[in-house]
Amino acid sequence: MNQEKDKKNIRIGITHGDINSISYEIIIKTFMDKRILEDITPIVFGSSKAASYHRKVLDINNFNLNLVKTPSQAVANHTNIVNIIDQEVKIDLGKSTSVAGELAFMSLEAAINAMKNKEIDVLVTGPINKNNIQSDQFSFPGHTEYLAERFGEHDDLMLMIGNDIRIGVMTGHIPLREIPEMITRELILKKLRILNESLKMDFAVEKPKIALLGLNPHAGDMGLIGKEEQEVIIPAIEEANEEGILTFGPYPADGLFGSPNYRKFDAVLAMYHDQGMLPFKALAFDTGVNYTAGLPVVRTSPAHGTAYEIAGKGLASSESFREAVYLACDIFRNRQEYQSLAKNSHAGSKNSIYNQQEKYK
Repeated sequence: MNQEKDKKNIRIGITHGDINSISYEIIIKTFMDKRILEDITPIVFGSSKAASYHRKVLDINNFNLNLVKTPSQAVANHTNIVNIIDQEVKIDLGKSTSVAGELAFMSLEAAINAMKNKEIDVLVTGPINKNNIQSDQFSFPGHTEYLAERFGEHDDLMLMIGNDIRIGVMTGHIPLREIPEMITRELILKKLRILNESLKMDFAVEKPKIALLGLNPHAGDMGLIGKEEQEVIIPAIEEANEEGILTFGPYPADGLFGSPNYRKFDAVLAMYHDQGMLPFKALAFDTGVNYTAGLPVVRTSPAHGTAYEIAGKGLASSESFREAVYLACDIFRNRQEYQSLAKNSHAGSKNSIYNQQEKYK
C-alpha cells in the first residue's frame, strides 16, 4: 500500500443505518462508481452478511466490500467494511423491527468510537428509523441530538444543504405547540452565532449574510398576527448585527422562498423544523444533505429517510448520499484550511507585536 497516498485520503466512516431500508442500496450504488474513491477511504460500520444480502436482492454483481477487522486496516481507494456483528442478521425489507434498530445503534456507536480514536476523519450516517432505535442507550429524537450528547457539545444546529441553498432550523424535533415558548432572544443569538461561525469555517464564506424567518404568518404583520417578531426576533437581529453577524429579517417564509430572494443570502435560519424543511425538500429533495453544524467533528447524512416502501426494489436514488459524502470531504478540507489560516494569522500577529517591541527597546 502506498502510505503517502493513504495519508492524503479522507477516511470516511459510514453507518449502515436501518438494514431493512434503502441504506445499503444507496451505499453500494454510491461506491460502485470507482471515481469517487480517488481521494477517499470509505469505511462502513455494518454487517458484511447484510451487505451481501442486499447485493443479491438488487442483483448487483460488480461490487465488493473489503472486509477489515479494524478501521486502521482499511485499504485506500477501496470500500471497506468493519463487521459490528459476525452472526447472521434477520432482514425484513421494508419493515421496522427491533433487530434493525439495535444494529443501527451498534453501527452508530462503532463509528463514534472510531471518530473519538481518530481512526476516521468524517462521519456519514445512513438513514435510521427514529422509533425502533429507541432504547436505554438511545433515547433521542434523532442523530443530531445523540451526536451532540456523545461529543459533549450542545451548541449545535441542524443545517440542510442543497445546490444553492442552506437552511438551518432554530428548534428541531419538538412538538409545534412548544415552539413559541422556546423562541427567545438568547436562543436566536446562540443559533446565529453557530451558523455564522459554520459558514466561515465549514463553507469558506468570508462575510456571511443570514436571513432570519419570522415565527408568525407574514412575520407578524407589524404585531397584528403575534408579538414575537416585535418583542423577541427583531431585538435579537439588532443585537446580532451589533456583534458583527450580518442578519436580515424577519422574513415571511412564503414570501422569501416564493421568490429568488433567498439566493441573496448565504443561509436562511428558520424558526422551527417544518418551516425550514418544507421549502428545502421542495427545492433540493433529491440532492439535499443534512449537516450538523457546531460539532467538533464533521457529520453529514442524506436528507431522506428509510424509504421502506421501495427497499430492495432497486429504485432508490443515491444522489443525496453521494452529495453527503462530497460535502463531508469539502467541509473537512475547509476546516483544515480555516484552522491553518487562523494559526498563521495568530502567529503573524504575535510576530508583529514582537517586532514592534524590539524596535522600541
